[in-house]
Amino acid sequence: MNEPLDDDSPQAAGLPLDVPVTPLGRLRELVLETAEELAGPGESGRAQLTLERPRRAEFGDYSTNAALLLAPRLGVAPRELAERLGQALQARLGAELERFEVAGPGFLNLFLADSWLRGALSEMLAAGDRFGAGGAERPQRILIEFVSANPTGPMHVGHARNAAYGDALARMLERHGHSVEREFYVNDAGSQIQKFGESIQALARGLQVPEDGYKGEYVIELASAIADAAAMEAVEAGRAGLEIMLANMRTALRSFRVGEFGTWFLESSLYAGDPSPVAHSLAILAEQGHSFEEDGAMWLRTSDFGDDKDRVLLRSNGEPTYFASDTAYHQDKRERGFQRQIDVWGADHHGYVLRTKAAYAALGGDPQDLELLIMQLVHLMRSGERSQMSKRAGEFVSLEDLLEEIGVDAARWYLLARSHDTTLDLDLDLAREESKENPVYYVQYAHARIASMLAKAGAERMREATATALEGAEGVLQPAERALIEQLLAFPGELREAVERRAPHRMTAYALELAQGFTTFYSECRVLGAESEAIESLRLALCQASMRTIASCLEVLGVSAPERM
Repeated sequence: MNEPLDDDSPQAAGLPLDVPVTPLGRLRELVLETAEELAGPGESGRAQLTLERPRRAEFGDYSTNAALLLAPRLGVAPRELAERLGQALQARLGAELERFEVAGPGFLNLFLADSWLRGALSEMLAAGDRFGAGGAERPQRILIEFVSANPTGPMHVGHARNAAYGDALARMLERHGHSVEREFYVNDAGSQIQKFGESIQALARGLQVPEDGYKGEYVIELASAIADAAAMEAVEAGRAGLEIMLANMRTALRSFRVGEFGTWFLESSLYAGDPSPVAHSLAILAEQGHSFEEDGAMWLRTSDFGDDKDRVLLRSNGEPTYFASDTAYHQDKRERGFQRQIDVWGADHHGYVLRTKAAYAALGGDPQDLELLIMQLVHLMRSGERSQMSKRAGEFVSLEDLLEEIGVDAARWYLLARSHDTTLDLDLDLAREESKENPVYYVQYAHARIASMLAKAGAERMREATATALEGAEGVLQPAERALIEQLLAFPGELREAVERRAPHRMTAYALELAQGFTTFYSECRVLGAESEAIESLRLALCQASMRTIASCLEVLGVSAPERM
């Protein structure tokens, strides 16, 4: 029985801000509504409308392609429609839109007044730590199954990448408003437990490990740790070793700051009960006419559902294949009420995607609700060359070895800094550096610098500064202040984009860019001791919003946000 445990440049990207609960969301909606009114009835191209922050400040604060989308329908030149749109927006926004310009083939560039940016900053401050959270339009109950390392061996650096990715994805989905559960699938069935036990048993008896057995220092340690291992039956010794390995995995994952797995799902449970989950799934497939017998074996017509050929479920000797248990496992998850399943698989699982989705469809599920994400390999680099870094005779690089070498924060950051579907070279030398060249150190240092500054200002002064900023005090914003506010306002859209693309690496890019933006602001705008109390208040409030947003980025990545460094 499965028991729950107790214990690219973000600025240049189009911002998917169609949840009108943020300043940019409302601005996008206003642009869209105004464009639709000009265009009249018909397809508006709502989904394709973008509101982007241009790379260069002279092109405005935000640029939209609305006129380019709608001009063909009206039969007018895009630049002419962009001019009309700009005038209509000027009438709606009034003093909050300083001016507009038509650029290129028909882009509309918007130059917002300081008052709009101040109001947006006030809204951000009022939202506090929850700014950018809860943006999911249709929250779902989601199960993420990840890591799922074979329990007959320790977790290595490849599992570490899988763990960092799955956990960060879960954190992002949760912050976005979904209900998320984590699950670890334990391969405790089949002949491997027998072979694992035979290896432990042989070492406990002072014998050689069988040729097809498990070797390595960790097996020697298990043979010593299990009392009476020499007298046990092989399966019993294998089960005892399995329990120790799982306990070690739980400890290692907690030390890696991975959120608790709600369930450690045992593969063996798929064969238990009457009927077992495997038998139950096979019965459904037979009843729906999707399975057939040939040469004494049972097959599934996966080719009817997009696979390149049909697959065996039961061998001619009646033994279920791994495909049968995988099929039953996904059916079991669906019957537990999860609206979406996300599996994070290793690099060697590409060939299983089509057949798994086909089986899911054959059982009546929507294959769009089953996401199978394939991780790529990690290479550890030292002095520009690949490093073994192993303490276990070159057999593998364990998760514990990695954490001892560079620490949890650097390990998580670097394992998340590239898209999961690309091979990753992790530079161990850079990961240990305490310099601006090391991105995780740079971002954490920005957070600590702000925390130190706010502590120096004092709690009472910060309350006054926040209150003043919430009132939207008057004054001219400096270019660095405007740029930083706009970077902060991009956070909800960046989080949404990262969630929709299943791309935690976008949050590392955004966090680094935000830290760099804060550094520019800090070097150009005096905060404590500014030219007036009102200016100091605004800058203190801007520092607080920056610190909160950097902390939110680090939190979804599972990286700490230190107040001292």
